[in-house]
Amino acid sequence: MFGIKFRHNLLKSGILNGKTDIHSHLLPGVDDGSPDMEHSLELLDFMQELGFAEVWLTPHVMSGLHNTADKLQGRFQELKAQYRGALKLHLGSEYMMDADFEERLNTDPLRLGKDHLLVETSYMSGPADLDNILLRIWNKGIRPLIAHPERYMYMEDDELWSFHERGYEFQLNLMSLSGYYGGRPKLLAEQLLDEDFYDYVGTDLHHIDRYEDFIRDLKLTRRQLDKLEELLANNANI
Repeated sequence: MFGIKFRHNLLKSGILNGKTDIHSHLLPGVDDGSPDMEHSLELLDFMQELGFAEVWLTPHVMSGLHNTADKLQGRFQELKAQYRGALKLHLGSEYMMDADFEERLNTDPLRLGKDHLLVETSYMSGPADLDNILLRIWNKGIRPLIAHPERYMYMEDDELWSFHERGYEFQLNLMSLSGYYGGRPKLLAEQLLDEDFYDYVGTDLHHIDRYEDFIRDLKLTRRQLDKLEELLANNANI
């Protein structure tokens, strides 16, 4: 009984209040997130209800989606013209490091803040030259921020350690801690959080279905909440 760690409800803890989310898919009709303007406005209201004050919209950019910076900027302006809430909105993107990534890297990609680029790989397998891709991003004066490393089934501990030691930054998906993505991502997220691997945290919100129940029920240890507060502080300064 005395070995059981007491857990606190995330939302009741208040640590999200006034904070910034750096990873979401709320831009309407551009990826597998919000399908239309109505849903985007509903999702933004939900984010405000959770306590956030600022939200980065980071639509997927990958082969087959045809999401150019101009297209996304235009849709972002349409959303801002419709939105009447209190959230401060920013536009970035989440870039898949696929066959077309090099071309996008050379065309002034949409960054997070001044010098970060949110990047991801397939969950099942990474590009053969992942090391070189990350290095080329770095050599352009851009800091690669690797989204949700806990979800990459192919990535072994030694590769995570190697990236961490070289100074590449990691972004935790908040709902990984709830089991939303399954048992392995949950366990790995807890481990990486405990060992201070993460630099930032994001919701990666695509829709309210299932997500709302998971986040309202999410309970964490005091140590986990303290570490999340540190990541949220980093979010504000990205």
